[in-house]
Amino acid sequence: QGHLVQSGGGSVQAGGSLRLSCTASGLSFSNYAMGWFRQAPGKEREWVSCISWGGGGSTATATSVRGRFTISRDNAKKALYLQMNGLKPEDTAMYYCAAFTKYDDCLISFFRANYWGLGTQVTVST
Repeated sequence: QGHLVQSGGGSVQAGGSLRLSCTASGLSFSNYAMGWFRQAPGKEREWVSCISWGGGGSTATATSVRGRFTISRDNAKKALYLQMNGLKPEDTAMYYCAAFTKYDDCLISFFRANYWGLGTQVTVST
């Protein structure tokens, strides 16, 4: 049974940076496309960024965070990362990582994930 364990959330002031981590166990990590999603209070869960399986040669990032957030993976460590720079108050949300057997599923919906983390809170203050 696969598990994804998240870490790295917290509270920062606007303009600050955080790096989220997601470590996998019990699954062939390199065979999965991975993604980050977020959900703010009262809002639907939204896609943030996806990275393809293997070497992660393909990535996609939501327009709202493009140029500020960077997704990456380290297959040797079975780890997924989200480097978040230039954080804004509107980035405040619970962030989730997820694993997909198909890269396209990551782009379509969190609910197509095969595995997902429990979430980590990111709070950005003015």
